[in-house]
Amino acid sequence: MKIAVLGTGAVGITIASKLIELGHQIMIGSRSKTNEKAIEFTNKFDQNASNGTFEEAAFFGEIIFNCIKGEFAIQALTSAEKGIRNKILIDVSIPVNTHNGAPLSLLPELCNTNSLGEEIQKNFPDTKVVKTLNTMWNTLMISPSMLKNGDHTNFICGNDDEAKAKVKSLLNEIGWKNETILDLGDIVGSRGTEATVLLWLRIWGATIGTFSLKVVN
Repeated sequence: MKIAVLGTGAVGITIASKLIELGHQIMIGSRSKTNEKAIEFTNKFDQNASNGTFEEAAFFGEIIFNCIKGEFAIQALTSAEKGIRNKILIDVSIPVNTHNGAPLSLLPELCNTNSLGEEIQKNFPDTKVVKTLNTMWNTLMISPSMLKNGDHTNFICGNDDEAKAKVKSLLNEIGWKNETILDLGDIVGSRGTEATVLLWLRIWGATIGTFSLKVVN
């Protein structure tokens, strides 16, 4: 499958590398086709890796991962608007407010009564936005079995059930078991999963080693 990964940070590079390992064709997207991190990434692979602008990558991908920093996501996706129409956009980003320093908070316009996932869906109504993988460390996203044999929870939400089913199938391919994927319903569920970053950061500061969240009932 042709998959676009937008963003050249640790999350984007980690996800893109795993998808290439699984045999998918990946184009990693950034503001410029001469982005050094994107070029360095593509040079690591003999095949199935390329880079381009956000727009070029969006047109390339049958499915698109949004791994852009939350505060820049809408602007970047606007530059790729034609390429993301009628496609599944897997949103992994979190709207962290980096302007006020520690302790980190969420952007006020994208929390409580709104979320980045909702804002993306509102701005790009023809795109099928699915939120997932945003409540954990990036390596755990693509290697769930490294912790308790994968016995922890990955959340998913979105308005389109068919799109969520396709994303779940891709998550299965990555290594997530169906019983560990919890569907929270429509894209409004992003309010909850994005807000877990505030708890996640506190847990990270209080523990040593890899951890995740698990729903027990």
